Amino acid sequence: MAKKPKKGGQGTPATVALETAAVPFTVHAYEHDPAAASYGGEAAEALGVAADRVFKTLVADVDGTLTVGVVPVAGQLDLKALAAAVGGKRAAMADPAAAERSSGYVRGGISPLGQRRPLRTVVDASALTHPTVYVSAGRRGLEVELTPADLIALTRAHTAPIAR
Repeated sequence: MAKKPKKGGQGTPATVALETAAVPFTVHAYEHDPAAASYGGEAAEALGVAADRVFKTLVADVDGTLTVGVVPVAGQLDLKALAAAVGGKRAAMADPAAAERSSGYVRGGISPLGQRRPLRTVVDASALTHPTVYVSAGRRGLEVELTPADLIALTRAHTAPIAR
């Protein structure tokens, strides 16, 4: 793996975080279609990767605290399971503007890596069944591939079954 981003504007806070941590990763770029119905589904299809290996980063509000859930694009975030995973009672999707402000990324390009303000993070346990997974590299049309263990370590996440 260990491929670094190419020069010419592909470096993002996510790839910088990976480089700084000396974590092996591969950058995968594709042409983003603004009309795509699903950012994650578009990434899986464009890269020719099974949708259960491509993970989306969703920001939720759990009892007043922004929390990141990382789940396969083939599924949905189970808000009750996310709340339970962090010892909370109630969860709702965060306001998109709050998610963008907190992460430093735009919707459809929010990465769990290199966020402006690190948030508590839960990665769906299904990630552990794959040798590598794909997550946003911090921009629409750009994904990084890395091991689930590195994703979990860099985001200080824990795993739980939070997808349905």
